Formats: sequence, C-alpha cells, structure tokens
Amino acid sequence: MKTQVAIIGGGPSGLLLGQLLQKAGIGNIIIERQSQEYVSSRIRAGVLEQGMVDLLREAGVGERMDREGLVHDGFELVFDGRRERIDLKEMTGGKSVVIYGQTEVTRDLVAARTASGATTFYEVPDVELHDLKSAHPYVTFTHNGELFRLDCDHIAGCDGYHGISRKSIPEGVLTEYERVYPFGWLGVLADTPPVNEELMYANHERGFALCSMRSHTRTRYYVQVGADEKVEDWSDQRFWDELKSRLPEETAARLITGPSIEKSIAPLRSFVVEPMQYGHLYLVGDAAHIVPPTGAKGLNLAASDVSTLYQILLKVYREGRGDLLERYSQVCLKRVWKAERFSWWMTSMLHKFPGTDAFSQRMQQTELEYFVGSEAGRKTIAENYVGLPYEPIE
Repeated sequence: MKTQVAIIGGGPSGLLLGQLLQKAGIGNIIIERQSQEYVSSRIRAGVLEQGMVDLLREAGVGERMDREGLVHDGFELVFDGRRERIDLKEMTGGKSVVIYGQTEVTRDLVAARTASGATTFYEVPDVELHDLKSAHPYVTFTHNGELFRLDCDHIAGCDGYHGISRKSIPEGVLTEYERVYPFGWLGVLADTPPVNEELMYANHERGFALCSMRSHTRTRYYVQVGADEKVEDWSDQRFWDELKSRLPEETAARLITGPSIEKSIAPLRSFVVEPMQYGHLYLVGDAAHIVPPTGAKGLNLAASDVSTLYQILLKVYREGRGDLLERYSQVCLKRVWKAERFSWWMTSMLHKFPGTDAFSQRMQQTELEYFVGSEAGRKTIAENYVGLPYEPIE
C-alpha cells in the first residue's frame, strides 16, 4: 500500500489530522492499536481552547460541538475563603472556552472519517516504523492475520506516551524533561447537575478540588489524593464528603450527589521531549509532551501540534515548501513550553504539596492574591487559559 501521510494512532489528534488532510486532498491512512469502541469511549479532557474550537470547525466537525457544547466566558478560583472569577471574555478581547468532552470530539471525528471513506486500521498491536531518515519511510504491521507494508512520504506519531512512535527514535537523539508530582487526581463522572455555572478551581488546606462538567446534566469532579491512593478505597460517599469539605459552605450546600458512572485516579506529571521530529517522523500530542490537567492543556496542546503539522504539510504538497518540514519541532516547542509553564504554575499554586512549611504556604497564598488582585495578573491567567495564539507557518 502507498499513501502520503501515515498516521500512527487513532485518537482525537490522529483523527483530527486525518480529517484536515482528507479535506485538503492529502492522502492518509490511520493505524490504531486499540479497537474503535475503546478509542471512542475513553473519558478524558472537556475544556476546549478557542484555537481548538476553530480548528474543529475548519475540519468540518464542529456542528454538534456548536450545538451542544457549553460556552464559558470565565471560571472561578477559590482560596482562603474567597471566590474570585476570572473573566476570560473581558480579559482576552472576546475569547472563551467550550465545554465539550473528548469522548464527544472523538465520536464526531470517527463519524466524519467513516463518512469520508478514508482507511483506518484498528486493533493493530505490532506496528513498526522503518527508514525514518530516508526519503522513503514505511510502516509494517499485521491486521487480521495479514502482513502489510505501507509506503509513505511522512509519518505522524499520534499514538501517545506509550506508543511506538517515540520509541522508534534511536537512543541518544531525544532529550527528556520530566517532573512527577507527589499526588494524583481522583475523578468522578456522575449524571448530576453542575454545582456551579462555570468551572471552579479550589485551593484548600485538605488539598485541591475541581468542579467541572460535561453538560447541564453530567458532571466531572476531582479531588487531590496521595500518589499511593487506590480507587477501590474510595466509595462514592467518601468522595462526595471529601469534595464538600474542600468547597465554600454555600457551594457545598448546593452540591447534588449521585452514583458515579466512572471513577479513576490519574497521576500528575510534566513531560517534554526535544526535538519532536526525527527524519520524516513527527511526534504529535502525548507522544512528545504531557501536562498536568490543572491548566486544561493536554488535548488542546495536541490540537496545536496537529495544526502546525497540517499547515506545514499543506505548504509542502501545494507549494513545494519542503524546507518547512525541519521547522516542525521548533514551532511546536515554543507553544508547548508556554503551556507546560502555565500548567506547572496552576498546579503549583492550587495543590497542597507534602511537607509544605508555613512560609511556603503563605507564599502560595500571596501569589494567588497578587494575580487575582491585579488586572495584569488576571489577564495573564485568562490569556493562557483560553490558549495562546498558534504559531504562524510562513
């Protein structure tokens, strides 16, 4: 088989890149190690930056998002008994975020790809990448017992942290930067109405809490837990009691509880590899970087990688601008590190760290007070939260 772009990974980033390329008339084939049902059911992020919203519309998959997504013009920071609203729209010249779950984004993209007739291979466990530095890279894999060779011009590694793409780069080429945080997030999904109209991030002496949502009838709540906690030890009642203890009294009194649909603990880490490319292999999303979810940047950062690679490939195939291929990593990393910084800052300011002394606690509190008490500080938070502009490709 032959195609122009081989996409390794059929999650939202791989599907979005495939959809954009398909609309532009650039051939692509997606290879995914899991089943379509597994990919479509993964529960992940739910806050979409302005840039990703615009990109989904450009890809022709924004209709249901525009109809069912919740536009949020702000969010609240809760600390020291105070509730401070960050007005995103006012502070960014009219930008906002949209609450629309990754599960829904994936379903929309799967439906669009199915309708387009583009080829996708699911349940492929043995992908191997070859001749990445040559002008003719190729991919081998087995599907339904049959061995395939896929020749291509370029390979997009959209297969996440544990995927084969990054592992296919020879040892010594990549530099890794990592920070593992000494806690995780215990998250609960429930069919209950949101306790607040907008997201609420709480800094509390017992630990961080987040009140989020997926719709007007489905909520996603989180509490900070120790790195060694087990989800089996948390009954629904224990979770709701702990969440209430970390919220303002009037908010806790309004909280409607119910049985959990899904409950899990996610560890928190920051991770970046440089460079994000090797020959004709381009790493996208979690294959190259991970952020703690505090800044709502994971899926959005993958989308900006997709946008960069798509814009470059568009110019390569339409204008013969092969020189742009070498700029992929440099362009992406500018935005990646800024998003890593914001996610690290939000995590540092809102969580309780083991062994924090009284001085550090007061400094954390003062940092929050300074930023929310300053118009410049609020603007800094807002412009990072809605998403920094995508880097232009020229």
